[in-house]
Amino acid sequence: MNPTLYSFRRCPYAMRARMALIISGTPFELVEVKLSAKPEALLAASPKATVPVLVLPDGRVIDESLDIMHWALARHDPGNWLAGIDQPRIATNDGAFKHHLDRTKYPQRHGSDPVVHRAAGLAILAGLDARLAAAPHLGGASPGFTDIAVFPFVRQFAAIDPGWFAAQPLRHLQHWLAGHLASPLFATAMARQPAAPSQPGL
Repeated sequence: MNPTLYSFRRCPYAMRARMALIISGTPFELVEVKLSAKPEALLAASPKATVPVLVLPDGRVIDESLDIMHWALARHDPGNWLAGIDQPRIATNDGAFKHHLDRTKYPQRHGSDPVVHRAAGLAILAGLDARLAAAPHLGGASPGFTDIAVFPFVRQFAAIDPGWFAAQPLRHLQHWLAGHLASPLFATAMARQPAAPSQPGL
C-alpha cells in the first residue's frame, strides 16, 4: 500500500508537500480535495481538516506540510535537499510573509489595506532577491528544501498582480521564480486531478 496525500492543487502548503514526495520518488495516492466539501476520510484522519494531510499505510498521519517534506526526503533525498536548510528564512516565509500575502490577496476577508501589506511583503522579497544575487538558489548552487518550501508562496504573491510584480526591482527573484514555474517537477506536481467525493452536508 502507498501513502495517501489529501491535497488541494492551488494550496502553496500542498504544493511543497507534493513536490517533496515526487522528488523523493515516494509512490503515493493523490486525493484532490474540494475545500468547500471535504471528504469523510480527510476529516477522520485529521480533525483540523486542512491540506495537506498524508496518511501512511500503518495509519500514522502527518498533517503539516514541512513535516511531510522531511518525512519524504528522509526516505530518499536524491537532490540533497535536506543539506543546509535555512530555518529562519522558512519561518519568515510561513509567518510574516504569509501574513502579508493573505492581507494583500484577500483584503475584504481580513479588513486590511492591501497596499500596506503588499509593501511589507515586497520588503521581505527584497531580502530573497539579495540572497539570490549571491547564489542561483536559496539553498546555494542547486535547488533545495528552502527553495521548495518558499517558492509556492512567492508564486502566489506574484500572481496577485503580475504586471506590478514584473516591474519591481527583483531581477534575481523573478529569474528564480520563472525557473521553478518552468520546471518539470512543478509541472508534475500541478497535474490536475478530479476532486474526491465530498462529505454530505459540509
